[in-house]
Amino acid sequence: MKQTYTKPQKIRLLFYILIPILITQLSMYAMTFFDVMMSGQYSTQDVAGVSIGSSLWTPVYTGLSGILIALTPVVSQLIGSRKFKSVSYSVMQAVYLALALALVILIVGAFCLNPILTAMNLEDNVHRVAHDYLIALSFGIIPLFVYNALRAFIDALGQTRISMVITLGALPVNVIFNYLFIYGKFGFPELGGVGSGYATAITYWIIALTAILVVLKIHPFSTYDVFREFFRVSLKEWRALLSIGVPIGLAIFFETSIFSAVTLLMSKYDTVTIASHQIAMNFASLLYMMPLSMSMALTIVIGYEIGAARYKDAREYSFIGITLALMMSLVLSAILFFFREPVASAYTKDHAVMLLTSHFLIYAIFFQISDALQAPIQGILRGYKDVNVTFAMSLVSYWILGLPIGYFFAKYTDMGAFGYWIGLISGLALGAIGLAARLRFIQQVKFKKLA
Repeated sequence: MKQTYTKPQKIRLLFYILIPILITQLSMYAMTFFDVMMSGQYSTQDVAGVSIGSSLWTPVYTGLSGILIALTPVVSQLIGSRKFKSVSYSVMQAVYLALALALVILIVGAFCLNPILTAMNLEDNVHRVAHDYLIALSFGIIPLFVYNALRAFIDALGQTRISMVITLGALPVNVIFNYLFIYGKFGFPELGGVGSGYATAITYWIIALTAILVVLKIHPFSTYDVFREFFRVSLKEWRALLSIGVPIGLAIFFETSIFSAVTLLMSKYDTVTIASHQIAMNFASLLYMMPLSMSMALTIVIGYEIGAARYKDAREYSFIGITLALMMSLVLSAILFFFREPVASAYTKDHAVMLLTSHFLIYAIFFQISDALQAPIQGILRGYKDVNVTFAMSLVSYWILGLPIGYFFAKYTDMGAFGYWIGLISGLALGAIGLAARLRFIQQVKFKKLA
């Protein structure tokens, strides 16, 4: 990280940090993308099972791993204020916290998985695939959470290309093991969609071990002596991380879990509708990696500037980031509109699923503009360590307003399953408006007198 003085310098630095983050996020998400797509080539029931499994896993993973995002602004501000000796301690405490969160997921999942799937009244084979997929995936939860903690440290130093190389290198491994386990090639068992869970778990172990080696051996990470000393668990440091991380995690959970709630509500529809909905949601989520990556990049640069008490520079980064995200959303919307049919055909050979998916993708276009506003603002507010109001807004906009709106349109109009997408669009739009108002308050009132 370095100080910038002009807008062109800020744009260059932001892209320098953003592009590797985007490639990293696409690589991470591509694992789920290939799980769903390759399972869809195996059978419609397998893609439905894997999609439901991933829709249950995603909000849990993103919500709890979102807690670890707290390490990014913590380390960014430590470096901005030149408190280098405190970095190793904070990183190790985040790793301990990651292990604890992973164990909590495994324990809770052991008791809750079957009741949740049973409540969905799925077809027997779809139920089996979803259950076994999640069991397979669970073998990779511990390394995945450790990797997320280390990645927060790596990215906070502005070295986002390292995270990119790690995850991009692991993606072909995931695809290869998907091919071997799903279709039973070269003597491997033919597991169908369940095999994608084992493939992803193996990949999570690879990226975690690689990240540990990077932190130990490669400059500048090795200079911070992470893993050189195993500090005692500090509940005080955990509280500091959790005070920032829990609101972040809950905000992410409320946003992602509403999509899973919609999947649960849509379980009353037939397998074709469920599969089509999940395929469209999978691709829309893939496009969401763009504003999400901008959000993560903005957290890093804003945190660095706030740590150095350069509040005017923080505001300039905010304006640049939001503007770029909105411009990119227009491009993504065009791609989604003109290529929705080829996208649908990439996931499935079933003509009915393909046709219905292309209709769902039209609604997904409206996600883009709201996401291009709310995701970057969330990242900016995290850089300021302002996270509590964001969490409350997520609860209200998605669950108290968005979900009931979707339920109304689905149940009391002739829109059917599409009605739930109206609710999702409404929730995202309302969330974006609320976050924009909060950012204006932070910059124009709370920090203006310090600039």
